[in-house]
Amino acid sequence: MKLFRGLAVAASACAFLVAAISVDAAQTQTAPAAQMAGRPAPGTDIPADFQRPDTGGDYIERSVMIPMRDGVKLKTFIVMSRGTANAPMIFTRTPYNAAARVHRNESPSLLARVQQSDEDFVRAGFIRVYQDVRGKYGSEGTYEMDRPPLGPLNATGTDNTTDAWDTIDWLVKNVPESNGNVGMIGSSYGGFTAAAALLDPHPALKAVVPECPAIDLWMGDDIFHYGAFRQPIFDYLMTQTGQKGAGGGVPRTAYDDYEAFLAAGSAADYATARGLDQLPYWRKILAHPDYDAYWQEQAFDKLLAKRPSSVPTLWVGGLWDQEDIYGPSAAFAALRAAGRTANNWIVLGPWSHSQQSLEGRELGPFRWNGDTSREYRRDIVVPFFEEHLRGGKPTGMARATIYNPAENRWERFDDWPSACPDGCKAKLTPLYLDDRFGLSFDKPAGQGSDSYVSDPTKPVPHLPRPVRLEDGKTWRTWLIQDQRYVDGRTDVLSYQTAPLTKAVKIEGAAIAEIVAKTTGTDGDFVVRLIDVYPSEYPNQPELGGYQLPVATDIFRGRYRDSFERPSAIPANKAQTYRFALPPQNYTFLPGHRIRVQIQSTLFPLYDRNPQSFVANVQKAKPGDYRKATVSIMRAGADASAIWLPLVPAR
Repeated sequence: MKLFRGLAVAASACAFLVAAISVDAAQTQTAPAAQMAGRPAPGTDIPADFQRPDTGGDYIERSVMIPMRDGVKLKTFIVMSRGTANAPMIFTRTPYNAAARVHRNESPSLLARVQQSDEDFVRAGFIRVYQDVRGKYGSEGTYEMDRPPLGPLNATGTDNTTDAWDTIDWLVKNVPESNGNVGMIGSSYGGFTAAAALLDPHPALKAVVPECPAIDLWMGDDIFHYGAFRQPIFDYLMTQTGQKGAGGGVPRTAYDDYEAFLAAGSAADYATARGLDQLPYWRKILAHPDYDAYWQEQAFDKLLAKRPSSVPTLWVGGLWDQEDIYGPSAAFAALRAAGRTANNWIVLGPWSHSQQSLEGRELGPFRWNGDTSREYRRDIVVPFFEEHLRGGKPTGMARATIYNPAENRWERFDDWPSACPDGCKAKLTPLYLDDRFGLSFDKPAGQGSDSYVSDPTKPVPHLPRPVRLEDGKTWRTWLIQDQRYVDGRTDVLSYQTAPLTKAVKIEGAAIAEIVAKTTGTDGDFVVRLIDVYPSEYPNQPELGGYQLPVATDIFRGRYRDSFERPSAIPANKAQTYRFALPPQNYTFLPGHRIRVQIQSTLFPLYDRNPQSFVANVQKAKPGDYRKATVSIMRAGADASAIWLPLVPAR
């Protein structure tokens, strides 16, 4: 009975509330304007520029809108320890919410508030500055995911270079605690914006550290690798361009992304089914499948080499960066070739993408000798900025500081790479495939080939299934995935040495030179250089027999003669596909084996090549996808080889 009485009371109260609302609504409809005059007009509850009160912590924070030359204002946060004076500023431009970088929590301690990667800067007494790029989060203006530099693709008068210049100019005039010197640092997109500042550096910009920068999005960074399209970019596009602030990735229709992408068809079909065709940047990608002027005019390694600056610059990357492995080395090499070695340095650590900003004790099952990321920040970056921003003691830093993962130590070089094709300490040495699926430094005579059938309806997965592209753990480590999961696949060829009796050391980029015939008129070639661990590995038993990819890349066959002008592959005629693998500093230890793996698909990381020549692979139709028999030539004049940058093992 109590239940029914309660319901009756609730119903009565509800009726009274409805009646009251009805009366109020009727009065509102008939009340003259004079009766409404006392009510506040509708408006936003968000202040134009909220300033956090000084709570007595050990820091000072300022939130400012800095005007650019075209009147657009960019949201900028300036934080420093209380009592700071005559200090340099470390500046980062980001599309990933500047506020989040200085508000990790609400602690009164600055060390607790900033990101892990900033702790050493705080201890060193630097002023830290973060800014939202145009059109993102608190900044005004229009967001373009990769705003082209001023030139043929951008006639607006502003770009990431001018925005950095204008911001630095404002900072040195309006931050009284500073000494007037500015350094820039940033990772990934932030690395790109730091690199962009070098095209026309402000006089107060005294040092730059681009970390994992996206330098050439077509040649080997986020969007393409030698013409093969990287489908995880869809999640990034949805997150970054679907709204001004943070957003979610692509909605999933299956737990296994391998299944979902395969069922969708082409990359364009997948995008359309999930609403990505509404996003302007995807339409730009779709309109420019080849390495045309759109991509070339945004290749920052080439732009920086044409307009090299004298600003001390430290390029930083990961040896297994799953997103922007190309950028740091390409920029350093381009400036080196342009004669700008003296003010450019490079660091490559045993890291995945942006891991230098996090903890660096391990990558997947591989454990390093200490926190390599902290060592980099404490022993390299802070002294670098101290020297160039505060006149500190010269670091005497080596031109290149590269981790050797196999020997578990940092190594320092006067030049990098030590072995390269343009006149360094050593030349490239070919490692040939032989007739028993072995590898040899002796060129095989006669004729010979090994074949496999590449079926686009059964592509080789880049990870053991199910594949979850948004799974951060597997995404960070797919480049070091144990390759035993593809053993037994008939569409993967593997060649390996006998157990090594002495160490084999490489320093630099190995070059894949694959001579192949195909029954198709297009096709991809994936090459992995692998370190096969001994079957028993007592120090870490789970690594027994592990097949560690040391360097991996993919090449789209239509670009064998020209990246700008693709052409059909002549069926059943030997063609040469030559491309560089990502650089490494690696020692194949005694008892290990060197292995070379060749295949034609790496899915769903890369889109499927239909293996019949079409105008745009991303728009391929169901009938375009065809099986092809691929023959890898391994003898005589057509011998395939991996050219290794060999140096004497230490």
